[in-house]
Amino acid sequence: MSRKSAPASEAQTEAARPEDQKLPLGTAFAYGFQHVLTMYGGIIAPPLIIGSAAGLKGPDLALLITACLFIGGLATLLQTLGVKWFGSQLPLVQGTSFASVATLLAIVNGGGGLPSVFGAVMAASVIGLLVAPFFAKIIHFFPPVVTGVVITTIGLSLVPVAAGWALGGNAKAPDYGSPANIGLMALTLAVIMILSKLGSGMVSRLSILLSIVIGTVIAVFLGKADFSQVLNGPVFAFPEPFHFGLPTFEPAAIISMVIVVLVILTETTADILAVAEVTGATVDSKRIANGLRADMLSSAVSPVFNGFTQSAFAQNVGLVAVTGIKSRFAVAAGGGVLVVLGLLPVLGRVVAAIPMPVLGGAGVVLFGTVAASGIRTLSKVDYKDNMNLVIVATSIAFGLVPVVSPTFYAHFPSWFQVIFDSGISSAAIMAVLLNIIFNVFKRGTPHDPSVFGAAPVRVIPEEVLECLEEGDRCEDGRILDKEGNEVPVKARNGAHGH
Repeated sequence: MSRKSAPASEAQTEAARPEDQKLPLGTAFAYGFQHVLTMYGGIIAPPLIIGSAAGLKGPDLALLITACLFIGGLATLLQTLGVKWFGSQLPLVQGTSFASVATLLAIVNGGGGLPSVFGAVMAASVIGLLVAPFFAKIIHFFPPVVTGVVITTIGLSLVPVAAGWALGGNAKAPDYGSPANIGLMALTLAVIMILSKLGSGMVSRLSILLSIVIGTVIAVFLGKADFSQVLNGPVFAFPEPFHFGLPTFEPAAIISMVIVVLVILTETTADILAVAEVTGATVDSKRIANGLRADMLSSAVSPVFNGFTQSAFAQNVGLVAVTGIKSRFAVAAGGGVLVVLGLLPVLGRVVAAIPMPVLGGAGVVLFGTVAASGIRTLSKVDYKDNMNLVIVATSIAFGLVPVVSPTFYAHFPSWFQVIFDSGISSAAIMAVLLNIIFNVFKRGTPHDPSVFGAAPVRVIPEEVLECLEEGDRCEDGRILDKEGNEVPVKARNGAHGH
C-alpha cells in the first residue's frame, strides 16, 4: 500500500523517525510492561547480590531493590524522551549494570560497606560524564577482544554468587548446603529449561521470572519460604536519600569503578548502535554522546537514592527486534512502570522474601548468559597471525585468579586489593594493556606468533586431489574407494604402507 493511500489513523502514528512512532496509551503501557518483565530478573539481581554481601536483610534489602527500580525508571525516561545534551531518544531500557557487580562486591568485602560503594559510583560516574563526549576517540582501546574478555569474566566471576545462593545464602544457617536447598535450585533451573523448550515465544522470554514464581510457590509448600515480613512496613514510600549514610570517597575504590564505567560506556555504545540497526534509526556521534551522558548522569545521581551504576539492557534490544515495536514511547512507558514499582516498598519485601536457592537456579542461567554473551563477542575476533589468543587466554585467567582464590592478594596493600580482588577489574586492566602492547604498538610483535596464533589453515596439495577418483573417501585415517576397498598409501621412500 502506498503512503498516500494509508488510512488516516495509520498515517498519524507514523513519524519521520521510526523510533518516534506514537502508540495508543494502553498499547504503549502493555508493551512497556513487557519490557519491564523481560529485564526484571536482571535489574533486581545486582541489589540482591550487593545487599546480601553488605549484610542487609528484610526491609533494608527491600529498600535497595525498590531504589534500583526507581532510579532505573528515571534513567529510562531520560534516555528515551531526552533533554538537551542528555538521552539518545531511542527505545533503550536502563537499569543497574551487571558490569559493576563484581567490583562493588570487592569494595563491600574490602570493609568500605555501602557508603564506599555509593561514593565510588558517584565519583566514577562524574568522571564518565566528563569523558563521554570524547569516548569515541578512545573506544579503539576497547575492541571486541577486550570487551569480550570483560563480559565473559563478568559472567564467570558471578557464578560463585549463584552457587552461594543455591546453598542457602547464609553460611551460618543450619540448612546451608542441604540437599533440599540444592534440590530447590535444581528444580528452578529445570523449570527454566522446560519453559524455554516447550513454552511459546512470550513464555520462553519470561522463563526466568516465571521460574522464580513457580519455584517460590513450591518453596512455600515445602516450608522453605517466609513471607511474614512482607506487610511489615509501608506499602508506598518515596526512596529516602542517603538511607545507608553519606557516601565516602576512597581513591582505590574510585579507580576500580572508573574501569567499570569505561566498560559500561563501551556496552552502552554497542547497545545504541544495535538498537539503531534494529529500528532503522539514524545515529551519529552526537546522538551516541547524548546517550552516554544520560547513562553517566543517571549513574551519578543514582547513589543519592541508594542505587548503583546504570546502563542500557541488551536483552531489551533483543525484545525490540523480536516484537518489532520500535517506538521509544513504549519503552518510556516501561520506565514509568519502573518508577511506580520503585515507590512500592511492599514489592521489594516480596522479592526479598524469595528463597535464596530459587534465586540460585535463576542466577546460574542469568550469570551464564552474561558469560555466553562475552563468548559470542570473542567468537567474532580474528585470531589469525596475531596475538589475540594470548590476550584472551591471559586476561580471562588473570581475571579468574581472585575468583578461584579469594585470598590471593591478601598480603598486598588494601588499595591494590580493592582493584585486583575484582575479577572484572583484573581482566579489564590486563586485556587493555595486552591489546595496547600487541595490537596498538605492533612493532616487535611477530607476524607468525607460533603457539599463540590460531591454527594454520589446513590445505591439501593439488597433486593429492589428482590421485583421488570419484567415490574415494577417508575413514579412520585410511583412503577407501567407492567399493570400500583400501587404497594403498605410497610412503616417501617409495614403499607401500597403510
